[in-house]
Amino acid sequence: MSRKLLALYTALLLLLALATYVYYRRTLAAVPVDPYALVPDDAVLVLSTHDHPTLVRHLQETELWDNLTAVRYFQQAAGHLALADSLSGGNARRRNSLLTLLGRKLVITSLHVTGPGEFDVLYQIPLVRVSEYRQVRSLLETLGRDGRYRLSTREYEGQELTILTEQRSEFSLTVLNYRNHLLISANGGLVEAVVRRLAHPDAPTVLASFGSTDLLKLRGVDATVLVNYRRLPQFLDVLFRRDAHGQFDLLAGLASQGFLGVKLAGSQALLQGFSTPETTHSSLQQRLSGQAPQPLGLTDMLSTRTALVLHLAAQPARTWPRPTSSAVDSLGLGAALDSLRATLGGEMAVAYLAASAPGSRPGRLALVRCPVPARTEAWLARLRRLNGNSPAFTRVGPYQVHPVGFSEAAVLGPLLDPARPNAVEVVSGAGVMMGNYLVLSDELTLNAYLADVVAGRTWAQSPAQVSFLQETQPRARLSIFIDTRNSWNALLGVLTEERRAGLLRNEALFKRFPQLAFQLVPADNEAAPDAQYFTQLLLHHPNLGPATAQAGGAAANGRVLAFKRGLVGTPVALPALGTRIPAVVVQDSAQALHFVSADNSVVWSDTLAGPAVGTTQLAAGGGVAGGLLLGAGHRLHLLANDGRDAPPFPLNLPDTLHLTDLTVGPGGPGEPARLLARTAGNELRLLDARGREFRGWQPKRLDFPLAGRPALLNAGGRTVVVAPLQNGYVYAYDGQGNLFPGFPLSLGARLAGNLLVQPGTTLARTRLTTVNQHGELITFNLSGDVLSRKRIATWSRTARFRLVPDLSGHSFVLTREDGSQIDVYLPTQAAPLFTQRFVTSGERLVQFFDFGKNHRLVAITEPGPAHVFLYDARGQLLGGEPLPSTGTGVALSYDATTDTYQLARLVGRELRRTELKVNL
Repeated sequence: MSRKLLALYTALLLLLALATYVYYRRTLAAVPVDPYALVPDDAVLVLSTHDHPTLVRHLQETELWDNLTAVRYFQQAAGHLALADSLSGGNARRRNSLLTLLGRKLVITSLHVTGPGEFDVLYQIPLVRVSEYRQVRSLLETLGRDGRYRLSTREYEGQELTILTEQRSEFSLTVLNYRNHLLISANGGLVEAVVRRLAHPDAPTVLASFGSTDLLKLRGVDATVLVNYRRLPQFLDVLFRRDAHGQFDLLAGLASQGFLGVKLAGSQALLQGFSTPETTHSSLQQRLSGQAPQPLGLTDMLSTRTALVLHLAAQPARTWPRPTSSAVDSLGLGAALDSLRATLGGEMAVAYLAASAPGSRPGRLALVRCPVPARTEAWLARLRRLNGNSPAFTRVGPYQVHPVGFSEAAVLGPLLDPARPNAVEVVSGAGVMMGNYLVLSDELTLNAYLADVVAGRTWAQSPAQVSFLQETQPRARLSIFIDTRNSWNALLGVLTEERRAGLLRNEALFKRFPQLAFQLVPADNEAAPDAQYFTQLLLHHPNLGPATAQAGGAAANGRVLAFKRGLVGTPVALPALGTRIPAVVVQDSAQALHFVSADNSVVWSDTLAGPAVGTTQLAAGGGVAGGLLLGAGHRLHLLANDGRDAPPFPLNLPDTLHLTDLTVGPGGPGEPARLLARTAGNELRLLDARGREFRGWQPKRLDFPLAGRPALLNAGGRTVVVAPLQNGYVYAYDGQGNLFPGFPLSLGARLAGNLLVQPGTTLARTRLTTVNQHGELITFNLSGDVLSRKRIATWSRTARFRLVPDLSGHSFVLTREDGSQIDVYLPTQAAPLFTQRFVTSGERLVQFFDFGKNHRLVAITEPGPAHVFLYDARGQLLGGEPLPSTGTGVALSYDATTDTYQLARLVGRELRRTELKVNL
């Protein structure tokens, strides 16, 4: 072949490759993949998430994370990932690689019934970068090289499927990468269903009924759930015995699909959205259409032993009319029963009471509303006479229990007995009129139930149940209420054998939210073609904690948390992962420390031996886990995410000591942080975060009181403790407790305030700044040399000067107090930033917050009138007036993305959180 011909072929090949690339980019790649188009149509549930760091944080705050990680399926997956990480030489930076990979992508999880008694899950994860594709490919190849796994590929309808199999158990994962959308399932048939779905790109997706609705865009929504109600009975067959869920199959006929947004917050998980009404002929929706939703009027009649309530806003005679019988009814029982049913309307419900033992049959009650009780009683009496029942009755409190000659199903129809919707049989049941309601059951169950009602053990008298019902919808067509604690024994009896074992293993997860409510509220105009049910599923944990959320005014931005006891001290703001709103730590008058999440719920509480001092966030390092570090009484605590001490904490000092302050300093390379504890006896103790006291360091009992907080720093690889005393002298010690040359250093006048530390590589380059009571701003180093001295204001015998550093220790302001007047100075200005006169002359706490770029705030707390004054960088009082505050200080953080401040303050028993917008 000549060179010209070879060059021509090469050019044609390049043009063909370029054309293929252009075609792919302009046609295939230019059309984005609809992730819901990859979900097979037979999905029962479809879970979508898009912000996994926030989701994990909310799961931790609702205490679900630990329960989920204890599930066997989760542990198996975590074990495979840990093995892959160890085989690939994973380090600490890569241990959270899965959470990093998920990030803020739209990840879809669908659940499918794949066989009798079996269900499987299909995961869909998008890959947006080449590095992510390599990460997944490397993970599979790494496991494939290990002898415990086998990696293979096969082709299915033009798509390549990768199968990873565990040799010992033959458990396998099938993986498909379709246009950088990773589809994973333990059931290869689900991945094959995705491939078959690709052959019909124009077919409607599982989300087609809800158009362009995107609940993930709503604020506070952590995930969305798509529910296929038509497939729900099939899924219930997997979990329960087939004869145990007929009522739920019937109620599922109200809607065909539901789309709900999930919000996780503190003591509850809330799912809200919409459901499409069922259109199938003879479905329950067709029978109930047009009947108005009703409130739950049974609260003062439901026993606290109730496990399950099915409440339907419907008229029995209209919803399930009895077919006309050709048989001759000589006694007229059928006509009398029809007349009785005609007196009933509005509400009907079935309630199950707690079973006495696992697997035993729970007591069942049928309740129905009677708009005109006298008419109902008259027809009940006539039915008793026709059936030949004795007029005798038993009395339980004020209620009369009469025998009835018909079954409960004859009144409530399929709601009570779906298998026999039109049964009319003579039974030895009992009934009682309770106000405007007729209650039917067997006599034994009815008597025990009435004993609860007479004793006041009802939902209306239960604070936990009342607060739960206040969170539900006031009116609904269908309401299902479940108490998981009361339903536990009955649930064990109706589950399949395999699911019963799984439930027992995960009992804590099931009982995390003991109160559950599912409700469907019809649209005002059901005849409209786009009418949908408003749907709410509430999983609620009774608020037995130390605080309850309350609606706040405009100044509180609706974020008020009221505690049972008064709050004391200063709140501490801590950054929270995945949100711009910080978490807050507060302490009450009973010395209980409370961690309040960014969502304004108490995550944990811990009672301490005294007031918390030196509260700060300690980073992990030197063999010590990170957490919340503080001192209380004679102990040092390092509290983890669950409020428990991380080993080796708590650190115990002698019982005779009482901590008044705690300072944290950096450790050396690979060493834990240094801790400097200050006690009430003006004593300093130096130790590290492992609880080891420094060799040679003896407790330093100072001869004169401290003027401010001692400084703990690292200069030139040496641990340094600097203590300013009120008598005007500054002491600087090394790690063995020896004074550095040049110390003690006299600053020429008394001191009152903190030090600003600027660490350096040597002692001479380390600078410390303070102000004395002659109004002189003094800077010195650790060699004992005074580097500069500048007067900032006139002084008098009654004036007191303080240096107030910001939280980061990078900048400061100076204050001059004289009686009821306080002047605040910036170190670069001769004139005061602002001057404020106060009503009282007591000591006031001044705080300085510097977030950079002229975002500075000064907070002055006046304890007498219980006010806090907030001044901006121009010295202007925010809002023109002080805010109420009974604490010794406030907490403040800044969010640059919204240019807002988050203020937390204490007002009596309340923690108030305010969002401030400052115009510079």
